[in-house]
Amino acid sequence: MLRFLIEVPHENTEEACNRAIEVFLNTGSHFVTNAEWGCHDNEHKAWILVDIDNKQEALSILPPAFRAVAKVTEVERLTSQDLTSAAKDHRS
Repeated sequence: MLRFLIEVPHENTEEACNRAIEVFLNTGSHFVTNAEWGCHDNEHKAWILVDIDNKQEALSILPPAFRAVAKVTEVERLTSQDLTSAAKDHRS
C-alpha cells in the first residue's frame, strides 16, 4: 500500500470556508474526521495522509466538488541511510 498526502484548497473567504465545511460534513467524508485544517492560520487548505493503493482511490475519498482542485502527492518516509544514498546518487 502507498501513502498519499491529499491537499484540498479553498478560497480565503468566510463563505468559502463555510461552504467547504458544509460539503465535507454533508457527504460524511472520511476526510472530514481525519483532516488537518489551516484556516485559522490564514492557510485555506485541509490536508490528510492516507494509506491507499493509488492516486485515484485517494481522490475518491473526497467529495466530488473538491476532486478537481485537490493535490494528491505520493509520500514516503526515508531513513537516514535512504537520505544518504539519495544524496550520493544526486552527486554522481
